[in-house]
Amino acid sequence: MRRIRRLVHLVLFCPFSKGLQGRLPGVKVKYLLVVWLGIFVGSWVAYMHYSSYSELCRGHVCRMIICDQYKKGIISGSTCKDLCEERSLLFQHCLSSSPSQQVYRGLWRDREVIIKCGIGDALRADSRPDSVPRRDVVLFDKPTRGTSMDEFKEMLLNFLKSKLGDQPSLPALVSRIITMADVNRDGKVSLAEAKSIWALLQLNEFLLMFSLHEKEHTAKLLGHCGDLYVTEKIPHTSLYGLDVPPFLQSLLPSIVHQLIHQWFAPAWPRRAKIAIGLLEFVEEIFHGTYGNFYICESSLRNVGYNDKYDFKMVNLRKVATEMTIRGFLKGRHCEQNGDCTYGRDCTAMCDKLLKQCKSDMVQPNLAKVCALLQDYLLYGAPLELKEELQKQLRTCMTLSGLASQMEVHHSLVLNNLKTLLWKKISNTKYS
Repeated sequence: MRRIRRLVHLVLFCPFSKGLQGRLPGVKVKYLLVVWLGIFVGSWVAYMHYSSYSELCRGHVCRMIICDQYKKGIISGSTCKDLCEERSLLFQHCLSSSPSQQVYRGLWRDREVIIKCGIGDALRADSRPDSVPRRDVVLFDKPTRGTSMDEFKEMLLNFLKSKLGDQPSLPALVSRIITMADVNRDGKVSLAEAKSIWALLQLNEFLLMFSLHEKEHTAKLLGHCGDLYVTEKIPHTSLYGLDVPPFLQSLLPSIVHQLIHQWFAPAWPRRAKIAIGLLEFVEEIFHGTYGNFYICESSLRNVGYNDKYDFKMVNLRKVATEMTIRGFLKGRHCEQNGDCTYGRDCTAMCDKLLKQCKSDMVQPNLAKVCALLQDYLLYGAPLELKEELQKQLRTCMTLSGLASQMEVHHSLVLNNLKTLLWKKISNTKYS
């Protein structure tokens, strides 16, 4: 113990001793202090990163749970054999931001993909670390054995009505779901296939991805196993091509963020093309085939583009259906508009006389998107276009979410902005 204490004393205090300063006159105590402080901070950051990685990244748990249930015959899916038997679906780089929602970049049949799997219910169901979590009890409980095909279709239709509203297009969506569930293409849906597709539909992102699957602005769904699903990898997951890592965002001043974004941003005509795609996406989810959808976190991290500079929505978990938001707002007590906020920024108006939330949004999707595009499009914009572009973006950002203004006014502003951008890049290599 005496030797250890002496070693610690030498390591901590020797750099600041007078003897050392005499040998190295050019080195001052404050510089040494900065070096040792840097070592301490670096060690702390490394420790916190390791701790958070261990907490957030549990791909091995996800694989264990899914494959255990697949081998028991509880679940089915188009990727089960590749994941559990042939091991050709590989988890590679962890992208998770929550322990309960596992997101990995992976490899499947020599193709880069994104793998998503929820394990929250499993971990709550059985807390023993040495046991296989019983998610079959928690999640894969419907439909039950003996449910007929007609009953299952009715289950699906009622579920979709509760999530998307009573849309005339829902029967067609049910047919698409049944087709996807029939993994072995035998014209029938087994109990394992039905349980798997039902569990997937409980995931908001999957439901929206499936509903918007015909559109070109969402990631393509490639396969599933139970409630694990695989999508195409979107090459660029930020509008600027490179986003500042979360742990640096609070340390760097905003001007540095702006300079980094401008340095790595695509050329202006390519940014215009990406912006047109984003505006088209807003158009698609407003009074779309399966109802209205709201973007509840307008962030650079939720939108991106592919190698052809076509816009892609990266994170649909931040998008909510109109029925979901109405259910949240119904009968909700409020003192101010902020009390009527779903997600991060889907804020409705508060009736201060009745002390209850209304259904009208304070800021519609289009206004949020225009605020996101302002710096993105104005930086490097052609001089002959910049003034008009700035004017239209300013008009767009002041749009209200009142139902009386949502139809004609919004469509007019959106179309004017798309036309302005398209005229500048049409008939060029960027179009």
